[in-house]
Amino acid sequence: MTPRPHPDTLAVHAGRDDFAALGVHAPPLDLSSTYPVHDLAAGMASLDAMVAGGEPTSAGGSVYSRLHNPTVARAESAIAALEGAHGCVAFASGMAAYTAVLLAMARGRHVVAVRPLYGSADHLLASGLLGCEVTFTDADGVAAALRPDTALVCLETPTNPTVELLSVRDVVRQAQGVPVLVDATFATPLRLRPLDLGATLVLHSATKALAGHGDVLAGVVSTSDAAVLGTLRQVRLLTGSVLHPMAAYLLHRGLATLAVRVDRAESTARVLAERLASHPAVAAVHWPGLAGGDPRGMLGVEQTGPGSVLAFELASDDPAAPGRLLAALRLITPAVSLGSTDTLIQHPASLTHRVVPEAVREGSGIGGRLLRVSVGLEGVEDLWGDLVGALARAGGADGAVGLSALPSWSGAQRAPLMTAR
Repeated sequence: MTPRPHPDTLAVHAGRDDFAALGVHAPPLDLSSTYPVHDLAAGMASLDAMVAGGEPTSAGGSVYSRLHNPTVARAESAIAALEGAHGCVAFASGMAAYTAVLLAMARGRHVVAVRPLYGSADHLLASGLLGCEVTFTDADGVAAALRPDTALVCLETPTNPTVELLSVRDVVRQAQGVPVLVDATFATPLRLRPLDLGATLVLHSATKALAGHGDVLAGVVSTSDAAVLGTLRQVRLLTGSVLHPMAAYLLHRGLATLAVRVDRAESTARVLAERLASHPAVAAVHWPGLAGGDPRGMLGVEQTGPGSVLAFELASDDPAAPGRLLAALRLITPAVSLGSTDTLIQHPASLTHRVVPEAVREGSGIGGRLLRVSVGLEGVEDLWGDLVGALARAGGADGAVGLSALPSWSGAQRAPLMTAR
């Protein structure tokens, strides 16, 4: 039996199986919106296969890019290999992927969701828009929340934005056979492989670390359940929530550097987390790699590394303090998202989790003093210097900036620091 390649190798080589036959070295980009159908019988057979949730027949071709696109299929193949999955379905965004899972698995039925979740996922579940009835719970309350009509259990690990590591294996055990969806966006497939732990589906906002350069919107869902895979493809086909081939091309290209980006950003996150933990302006730091930061003991058991996202709470109770900190940064970008080459920071209570009711936010540890940092590839001392200066500003009253009046951040405003280097 051929040994399975290392995940770092798969990130570089997966999805390239047809390159030799094509005579290419870099992934081809197919921007066709439609494809010639010279043989109607073959075209009908291919169309029937795709409508049923399968792949096009070799003779019939793709027919139409909403149904199938070779560039998208290569990216899907690469991610499925990284996840150890039978297949992957790519969507136009992470939320399109989440919506597709709910439509495929739980429309009109009961869902158990473990908080905290990404704010928009929480909002989608709570809205009832897709006809799901949802019971929210914590990671230890899944079994008690089950009902005879429970169709899906949803969780995210590491949690967003508190970066807590949950046990996928334990949630699967509690689910008692109910399919489990794991959003592993923070971890990437290089740090966590939920399907190996018993989950039915694993979802990523591929906008984040998988693509890795802040220039792609994409969502992916992988599974080894052939029936689920087919249903997800049907949902994508019928709703048109397809990933554009240019985005798929960039996503596939980004995978090649995933391992070096994850390793580098994680090592920098360690330094920043340790220094923030001892800074007088910081009340608490949330990062699994710190002492006490992984109370469930998931590192080295289910997750192979602590990741490059951390969160910290300011010591100041002044509601304007987070705004002052964001306004004072010159190198770190105050923006939502994560997993990019540059370091980003955001205030979850105001942005990513603003759509979650305040009482729910507070109960999940997402208070007004919490800031989330996605560590990038910059030099650690430059990042630390930027944070130290901003922390000093956050603790003072001079030039206080409220959260509703943050300045516009243009390249010109950031230029003095960049040119000074």
